[in-house]
Amino acid sequence: MHSKNSLVRSLMRGVVVAAALAGFSLAGAAQTAPEPIRLAVIEATSGNFANAGESVLRNLRFAVERVNARGGVKMAQGMRPLLLTAYDSKGQADEALVMFRAAKDDKAHFILQGNSSAVAAALIDATNKWNERNAQQRMLFLNYSAVDPTLTNERCSFWHFRFDAHADMRMHALTEALREDKAVKKIYLLNQDYSFGQAVARAAREQVAAKRPDIELVGEELHPVGRVRDFSPYVGKIVASGADAVITGNWGTDLSLLVKAAADGGFKGKFYTFYGNALSAPAAIGDAGVGKVLAVAEWHYNAGDAGAEAIYNAFRARYPAPRDDYLNARFITMIDMLAAAIERAGSPDAVAVARALEGMRFAAEPHEVVMRAEDHQLLSPLYVFRMAKQGGAVKYDVEGSGYGFVTERRIEARAVTLPSSCKMVRP
Repeated sequence: MHSKNSLVRSLMRGVVVAAALAGFSLAGAAQTAPEPIRLAVIEATSGNFANAGESVLRNLRFAVERVNARGGVKMAQGMRPLLLTAYDSKGQADEALVMFRAAKDDKAHFILQGNSSAVAAALIDATNKWNERNAQQRMLFLNYSAVDPTLTNERCSFWHFRFDAHADMRMHALTEALREDKAVKKIYLLNQDYSFGQAVARAAREQVAAKRPDIELVGEELHPVGRVRDFSPYVGKIVASGADAVITGNWGTDLSLLVKAAADGGFKGKFYTFYGNALSAPAAIGDAGVGKVLAVAEWHYNAGDAGAEAIYNAFRARYPAPRDDYLNARFITMIDMLAAAIERAGSPDAVAVARALEGMRFAAEPHEVVMRAEDHQLLSPLYVFRMAKQGGAVKYDVEGSGYGFVTERRIEARAVTLPSSCKMVRP
């Protein structure tokens, strides 16, 4: 029987079983269900960034359900399902560590997180310490969107794998598009004031100076994460600076509120963004963003890959409400690669799965990817795409907004592959 404290802890953390044995059925009441492989996602599902956390959960549920629908993970003793359980971090590193301990108590094999590089850094440290002391219950940390470059450089860990291009790689792709945009003469940098936002600002300064030394940096500012409700003062500074473009790594409500304020405040320039393609941003900026908002990712809906498009249509059938859009291809890639690594390892053992993932070349949709062994950084092509009205080349819009994106440039993996300073300690 659970203790009172244990029960309270479970209620407080709001555990949500996101995908439990999907695709499996019992042949009879007496049959024992196969032991699941336990995935614990630690994300904010309440607070200022709940919209981003809920989007993550939809993507992960869908990816896990795809694996379970084909029978689960093939093991010597038979097929085993993936079981995804969600833990609410409220977007705070301290709370994420509490949830890490809860996931550990629930016998999780794998920790999943991505929305916040600061949280990811805390979870990497926690995973390192736990695995050093508990060889019989080691866990891997799978990162789908925490893109501070240090996480696979000086803070790299054998127990951490990143399935998203890091900030320097994404900025490299964005500035390749900016290199050709001769209309931009002045830029303004506005980013969130924590490790990721600081990394974006640094990468923008360095790469714009290298590729477009004629562009003038007319302003740079960092703002508190998740605490600004009115971005009009920032937009006023941007307009007054005469900037032709803003470069921002903002995400979640910090992005949607910014672009809405820019539209209301009369900013006529472009936004070069990391995440301007989702989480209400296209609807917020509206017609003012057509041809002027650019984003970067591993794929977008109108990129033209038939296999990825079929997956997208299946996702929309699973989540038909416009507010429940957005599919990120990297979640599918991450879960499929994890399943393949567990099968190759023959068990969910953390060391064996890590070694199976290292150097893995995987034929994902929409393109082949490689998990670099030296630093556990995924290498993948990237797309830079710009906002447009639905119709013509824009077959699919975003979140029912009537706006979608068209490809500006596709950058091959080799062109955004950067050297790593990782000096990994291996068990």
